[in-house]
Amino acid sequence: MGSENGDDGLRRRGCSCTKDDFLPEESFKSMGNYFKALKETPSRFVDRLLTRSQDSVEIHDMKARSGHEMKKTLTWWDLMWFGVGAVIGSGIFVLTGQEARDSAGPAVVVSFVVSGVSAMLSVFCYTEFAVEIPVAGGSFAYLRVELGDFMAFIAAGNIILQYIVGGAAVARSWTSYFATLLNHKPDDFRIVANSLHEDYNHLDPISVGVCAIICVLAAIGTKGSSVFNYIASIIHMLVILFIVIAGFIRADFKNYSDFAPFGARGVFKSASVLFFAYIGFDAVSTMAEETKNPGRDIPIGLVGSMVLTTVCYCLMAAALCLMQPYGMIDPDAPFSVAFSAVGWDWAKYLVAFGALKGMTTVLLVGAIGQARYMTHIARAHMMPPWLAHVNAKTGTPINATVIMLTATALIAFFTKLGILADLLSVSTLFIFMLVAVALLVRRYYVTGETSSSDRTKFLVFLGLILASSAATAVYWALEKDSWIGYCVTVPIWFLSTAGMKFLVAQARAPKLWGVPLVPWLPSASIAINIFLLGSIDAKSYIRFAIWTGVLLVYYFLFGLHATYDTAKETLKEKMALQNAEEGSVAAESSGAVTSDH
Repeated sequence: MGSENGDDGLRRRGCSCTKDDFLPEESFKSMGNYFKALKETPSRFVDRLLTRSQDSVEIHDMKARSGHEMKKTLTWWDLMWFGVGAVIGSGIFVLTGQEARDSAGPAVVVSFVVSGVSAMLSVFCYTEFAVEIPVAGGSFAYLRVELGDFMAFIAAGNIILQYIVGGAAVARSWTSYFATLLNHKPDDFRIVANSLHEDYNHLDPISVGVCAIICVLAAIGTKGSSVFNYIASIIHMLVILFIVIAGFIRADFKNYSDFAPFGARGVFKSASVLFFAYIGFDAVSTMAEETKNPGRDIPIGLVGSMVLTTVCYCLMAAALCLMQPYGMIDPDAPFSVAFSAVGWDWAKYLVAFGALKGMTTVLLVGAIGQARYMTHIARAHMMPPWLAHVNAKTGTPINATVIMLTATALIAFFTKLGILADLLSVSTLFIFMLVAVALLVRRYYVTGETSSSDRTKFLVFLGLILASSAATAVYWALEKDSWIGYCVTVPIWFLSTAGMKFLVAQARAPKLWGVPLVPWLPSASIAINIFLLGSIDAKSYIRFAIWTGVLLVYYFLFGLHATYDTAKETLKEKMALQNAEEGSVAAESSGAVTSDH
């Protein structure tokens, strides 16, 4: 198809696709080209590893590859309620009971504070990037600019995993609370396939139906989804207010007599799991491209929603543990069973209704966010460019929305909630840690401007911050009682951060809105995220390693060569445009000289 056909050619083909929609790059034009590309893999990898994108490329050039622009319809009000809708869902309604009973006791409220502080630090880092680079790519775009293509790809793969698995977990929970609302057990609505493994044999058709409805809502338009979201979120907040007030009315403070039965280790272990309850706020950063005034709206929307969410979580956790002794809390439907235990059996229906509302908005905002991540990843040709297409009528990435929700529905149909929750923590904390590192790189290292001495000092201090944070996490994981190691690792972290603050000149100041207390705040974000990684079980790391291995195979066989070809083609086009402009200027100058004579 020739380029002259433009949109008419696309309309004529209808829904049909060609190879060029998926692998249009030079390396895939023929088998000969592909084998030649494979031979050049080492040199191409070095090129992509060392190449950083630019703000202007992400904001202008990348957006142009979607064919149509997304509509700028969102304000800080929309973003704040998107943030609330994205976060308050199955995490608080499901995991709170499990962690209170088995790991933290009533001190689960402290676990929520710890994970909330970690999430808030990450929110600040995300916010500066979202204001400076207001595109749909979220952390993928930020990492491409500051850490290069390769690290951005690894993060992108984990972002996709996070959204698909997180959405599947919420969809499975939706079925559980729907069953509670109808006085049934969840398995009454599931199909048991005895021929499959026990972790995958409870088939969930309701979760698939919910994903299909969410897909339609997300594809129709962002503003319409926003209206639905904040109406549903306001109703949800009223239900949460009822849970907190009713919980404190029926409180028995004797249940707090043994506040931290599992000690500090149980509190931090719970914090690493309960981080799942905060997942979703990064989806709001992907909506920066559709925000009317990013410099004002994004900070208010992101920070405001996270503060509101953290307060709600802590109050709900406190109310739950005041109603029942921690050992009697039900791990599957903790709030519903707690109200039944104190004689308010009718309240469980209201709780189930509120949980369904919350999980519906989490699914909706997650669907919007994951499609926009996929769109920007496809713009970079790390995924097939067909996924980057933005529909002219709706202003939404319909292709990416359908593909991501189909994958979410497929996993939700087969996989139990416990397996899904375990997959999330490592990849999420890893990405948040990388974004904090990228923010430090953005502030302290600008190519061509940072002196060699400042660059060396910055890299040394950054390496020490990462190493001391990792050593603290490892020591926590291995040593159960000793505290001597912290007397070494924590001062190294503190002195390294202080060294970066006072001995390295900042190379770039934020244009509109910046993270306060740099480098202290992003350095603390790195330390807390890595520390929480030290509280996660070994099986989660094995799954993370397997998934990363799959990503690397795809990258070296396809993604590397697609991005390499795209980058070189873009460079050729810019050079041709520059030469044409120079030729035009020279011709005008020559014409002016001739006319003077």
